[in-house]
Amino acid sequence: MNSPRLNCIFASLVALAGCLTGEGAAFGDAGVAADEIRGAVKSANGAEAGVWVIAETQDFQTRFAKIVVTDEAGRYLIPDLPKAKYRVWVRGYGLADSPKTEATPGRVLNLTALAAPDAATAAKTYPAAYWYAMMKIPEEEQVAALAGGRNGYLMWMKNMGCVGCHQLGNLATRTIPKSLGPSKTSEGAWLRRLQSGQAGGQMINIVQGTLAGIPIHYLADWTDRIAAGEVPAAQPKRPSGIERNIVATVRDWSDAKAYLHDLSGTDRRNPSVNANGLLYGAPELSTDNFPILDPQHNTSTTFKALVRDADTPTTHDDPVIQPSPYWGEERIWDSRAVAHNPMLDRSGRVWYTARIRAAANPAFCRQGSTHPSAKAFPLNTSDRQLAMYEPKSGKYVFVDTCFGTHHLQFAEDANDTLWTSGGREVVGWLDTKKFVATGDAAASQGWAPIVLDTNGNGKLDAWTEPGQPANPGGDQRLAASFYAVMPNPADGSVWGSVAFRYPGALIRFDPRTRLSETYNVPAPGFGVRGADIDREGVVWVSLASGDLGQFDRRKCKGPLNGPAATGDHCPEGWSFHRLPGPGFVNVPQMSVESSYYAWVDQHNTLGLGANVPIATGNLFDGVHALVDGKFVTLRIPYPLGFYAKGLEGRIDDAAAGWKGRGLWITSGDRTPWHQEGGKGMKPLVVHFQVRPSPLAD
Repeated sequence: MNSPRLNCIFASLVALAGCLTGEGAAFGDAGVAADEIRGAVKSANGAEAGVWVIAETQDFQTRFAKIVVTDEAGRYLIPDLPKAKYRVWVRGYGLADSPKTEATPGRVLNLTALAAPDAATAAKTYPAAYWYAMMKIPEEEQVAALAGGRNGYLMWMKNMGCVGCHQLGNLATRTIPKSLGPSKTSEGAWLRRLQSGQAGGQMINIVQGTLAGIPIHYLADWTDRIAAGEVPAAQPKRPSGIERNIVATVRDWSDAKAYLHDLSGTDRRNPSVNANGLLYGAPELSTDNFPILDPQHNTSTTFKALVRDADTPTTHDDPVIQPSPYWGEERIWDSRAVAHNPMLDRSGRVWYTARIRAAANPAFCRQGSTHPSAKAFPLNTSDRQLAMYEPKSGKYVFVDTCFGTHHLQFAEDANDTLWTSGGREVVGWLDTKKFVATGDAAASQGWAPIVLDTNGNGKLDAWTEPGQPANPGGDQRLAASFYAVMPNPADGSVWGSVAFRYPGALIRFDPRTRLSETYNVPAPGFGVRGADIDREGVVWVSLASGDLGQFDRRKCKGPLNGPAATGDHCPEGWSFHRLPGPGFVNVPQMSVESSYYAWVDQHNTLGLGANVPIATGNLFDGVHALVDGKFVTLRIPYPLGFYAKGLEGRIDDAAAGWKGRGLWITSGDRTPWHQEGGKGMKPLVVHFQVRPSPLAD
């Protein structure tokens, strides 16, 4: 007799067999595409919704892992897998990692999830934010002497200092490595740790100098409590809604001693440029072997970036203050070019902010030059210039600039003007159309100081120098530098963020008048770092206050220039969006998230809509996209420790729906060995895509 109950029992046994063997029944494989793996995840508690399923292979030159999230019934579908042998497993909040099961595409693979046996096991896969939030923050009176007081302290302990170069809260940083050697106290261990390697001088100067040694006690107390078994009080929620539609592909490039700052693979203004093409990285202080990733073939190569002058300094001369727990006395950094950012133009040429010479400027930059910009504001030094790489010919072209460079962005104008930050109190630009045609760097560049229109007449007049009393009949120069640089597609102005000071500011520069406006971030915001602009001219900025700041100049009610327009004249233009994550133990109102940079998806390259602002989630292994007023977190759960800096969207095929677009990000931390996997890990490259549903193929 063919009863419904017997059918139900039989179906249950088939499903159970699939879980136990790691394979689906043969009849289930018939509906599976040849390049996908699909199935369901169950545990002793039933279907596991909102957990990650990871498929990884070692069959290619680069690392290759693809990660998806289960739907409300625990089902998953991993699409577009190249032919290879994979190991597949489950990771999720509240779980221990499941065993890794071998599989090939074209099969049904049902997986058994394992409930975490205790809180410590469950917390192993929490984002670093939840662990870092356990650290106690000093009371206001302890840090009253610091600029900004307690907020100023937090600024440097978050995205301006400690979390400006790597995560804090991951396994590598919340524990003291045994290879560090013995210390009598935990405070001593941290003092020793912060002097490790070629970055030791910078780290110890922030903690012992800028912050007067105050963090040492709190760092030691934090790691002591963790070593004693304390775990985060807050628990993250599993991905939901759009977060279950995310498909992430993880590759790597470069080598285990290098790190990356940023990548580029298209023209920001037209993100279909270089569709399906190569990606180019900037390895900053670590090496002059610039990486190139071919995502179509999962291969990584490099080219050697040269410098023009033999006396160009190298980071190899940066001393090892104390031996590294990972590299000992070895000086692993060795770069003369110190490339910070790449950016493709409309022809696929790659422009880098890169050093080509020593700091002393040529005569055309200095006092007495006939160069128009030098006549107005001569410059004696430039610590980084520009270079251009032509992929077709392999030529690497030097561009000598009088102004220093850091970030760079193209304007939407006839000259393909390249605007840069990092100019040491000036805004610098290059007419790339003229330079490509003539090769004349001097004639193709310009720069200007940041000058407020204090008299309000709309003209650039004689100015008062910084620190001097304002002259009502003239203008006022600011001692400020752009950190981020943002050409405004709405009106042709150029915006910059002012970082490394409290509370931080935004500056608007008008290329037509050479006049600027400044807007300080008001409370509760503080700690301006990276920023970007949308197509309506609204600026979005990552803040140490745990917010994504939003500034809309159109909301300003008072005069934008004149004697009162000195920075605090438009608080009404600001609004704040609290980033995800818990607060510190005794600062619960403020998200611990320490976002390094913000980027706006002006052209809907990710599929969440045009003009969607995205903040790097530096303590969340990913990024946070603000969609309809709510954050969607795109996280890389494996390998743990992913740290984003710059990001870029590209449309490879506009007709291919979600498969033809996505977000590209390289890990930007200076310590790839802090990632899950430890020493030997390379910098990662992540491709985020968003499909219409968790089971879309």
